[in-house]
Amino acid sequence: MKKIQVGLLFLMITFSGLSQTVNCWSGYRGNQNLTGVSTASIPTQAELLWTFQTNDNIKASPIVCNDRIVVGSADGNVYCLGMDGKLLWKFETPNAIEAAALILENRVYIGNMDGTFYALDLLTGKKVWEYVTENQIVGAANWWKSGNKTYLVVGSYDYYLHCVDAATGIGLWKYESDNYINGAASCSNGKAIFGGCDGFLHVVDIISGNGERKIDVATYVAGSAAIEGTKAWIGDYDGKFSQVDLSKGKVAWRWEDPGTRLPFISSPAVYGSRVITGNHDKHIYCFDKNTGDLQWRFNTGNRVEASPVIAGAKALVANMRGDLFVLNLATGKPEWNYELGASIVGNPAVANNRIIVTAIDGAVYCFGKK
Repeated sequence: MKKIQVGLLFLMITFSGLSQTVNCWSGYRGNQNLTGVSTASIPTQAELLWTFQTNDNIKASPIVCNDRIVVGSADGNVYCLGMDGKLLWKFETPNAIEAAALILENRVYIGNMDGTFYALDLLTGKKVWEYVTENQIVGAANWWKSGNKTYLVVGSYDYYLHCVDAATGIGLWKYESDNYINGAASCSNGKAIFGGCDGFLHVVDIISGNGERKIDVATYVAGSAAIEGTKAWIGDYDGKFSQVDLSKGKVAWRWEDPGTRLPFISSPAVYGSRVITGNHDKHIYCFDKNTGDLQWRFNTGNRVEASPVIAGAKALVANMRGDLFVLNLATGKPEWNYELGASIVGNPAVANNRIIVTAIDGAVYCFGKK
């Protein structure tokens, strides 16, 4: 009986490290594996509750945790809002911010376009430390904990994946890729997994910084990989969407529309037997995650760059025209939509039974039930 209890405890600890609570969307894709899944509910027939205006466009995805919403703007500021949309604090940086934040243990970690990576106090907005890379940061940070140390990994246009001690901001190692790193690195089983402009999917040991695999997947990968077990799902700029077997170091299946071959900028979401993603051809695609068989596609009416979010039996998606949709995950049929009228680039956050979304008009929008 003790062995069973210990095993269950281990599973609970492992699962809690990879998932979110209903009130917390603490990282770019909701968990360390970047699967884009929320345990919260997407409110049915949601209404616009409030908006908050920044001083420039917002490409960064919003992050929600501990009843606080954190987002960076092209005006160079990191904004922290309450769930009522009121400003709690802002932190000024000298350059635009496109990367999503990471909230971890009452700190905010975020990079900007001059390549500086900041740690801020979540409650006050005061700077704890900063770490400088040699080029812009456009992808979110991710984390891994081993013993008493928390490792942060973040990519830069200086070609490096950087690993930083979360407590001190001291650099632990740098892993060199062959080109710019756009997306966030997934963290799974002690490995950081990421693609970039070099067209490879890199697998790096988080503790040592040693590269373990370098898998040729494409010519250019703009988004992030979603990880489940030994499988990764990723789209590329040539219009191919692939499942990669990390243990074998090769592509397991690949899908493309030979008539379009437009880019997959969006990062995929994986839940149950399905994986969904968006394309510049205006469509959201749903595949069988194991076989690559197309289950359904939905035409949003404009290019899709924002990554989808799955909550229960629903998928939340957005496009570059500013349309926000809730789709039935099984059928792809729309159940709700809202026209913001401004391009949506960052993926929405779902927490506290609210939908938080940002747009190129520089506003943060909150939807829910009044």
